[in-house]
Amino acid sequence: MQNEVLVYPDAAKQARYDRAYMKMALEWAKLSHCTRKKVGALVVKDGMIISDGYNGTPSGFPNDCEDGQGLTHWYVLHAEANAIMKVARSTNNARGATLYLTHSPCRDCSKLILQAGIKRLVYMEAYKDTSGLDLLGQGGVHIDKLPAP
Repeated sequence: MQNEVLVYPDAAKQARYDRAYMKMALEWAKLSHCTRKKVGALVVKDGMIISDGYNGTPSGFPNDCEDGQGLTHWYVLHAEANAIMKVARSTNNARGATLYLTHSPCRDCSKLILQAGIKRLVYMEAYKDTSGLDLLGQGGVHIDKLPAP
């Protein structure tokens, strides 16, 4: 399956918005209590931010993302999963939206992105396992990598 290439009427304007939303995702990542890696996410649809998220523990759990040896607890939620779940709890949906992520998604989160109907991913840093990006590409999601600001 080929990726559909999105054509923007004003590519320079889109690039400015992409950088601005990514800066916001980077700020959102700072809210994470995780020490190993802080990840932020924004979901933008029709020119509006409809959701946000950062990596962390589920509501009601202590904010300790790592154990005593520095390993991430298995129940820590990724930023994009938190953002997608926040949309699911609202009256909105992510169909056709753009997801801004400070780090590319893992393969499990990529399945959530596809199921949510997100059509574009903009990320800054590649995750160690790029199979999530491969899955999104196969699923027709348009993927853009931004350089670090």
